[in-house]
Amino acid sequence: MVSKNTICLWYDGTALDAAKFYAETFPDGAVGAVNHAPGDYPAGKQGNVLTVEFTVMGIPCLGLNGGPAFRHNEAFSFQVATDNQAETDRLWNAIVGNGGQESACGWCKDKWGLSWQITPRALMDAIADPDRAAAKRAFDAMMEMKKIDIAAIEAARRG
Repeated sequence: MVSKNTICLWYDGTALDAAKFYAETFPDGAVGAVNHAPGDYPAGKQGNVLTVEFTVMGIPCLGLNGGPAFRHNEAFSFQVATDNQAETDRLWNAIVGNGGQESACGWCKDKWGLSWQITPRALMDAIADPDRAAAKRAFDAMMEMKKIDIAAIEAARRG
């Protein structure tokens, strides 16, 4: 590992599959070293994939095949700032369409249970609008959405 600080994500035998999906789906992603267990361990056997080094949008990560003891939850998520509706749709659809699950307000989970916030920059701009009434209209519109609809956010912001 080159990075001094790396996010370690726990998987139940599927770290390599997850790493490949992230590398194919998100820009500036790659799969690095795949390390195999030198001996048996509680969640696997000698020779199984133990860890996978990968990057997600340039962020160094380590996938650990630690077994079924721990699951991902919303306490940790990747927030992805998107530039337009096409990018928002592409990422949302890749995650949800690959066995993932929709949630509210731009949140979704991938098939491994990892949470993602697919957040258009236009939404963040609208919520930070100095016109607090416009910001509230945009915020209220977002609260009714699953995948963020930029046109609807902008319309709500305008009133």
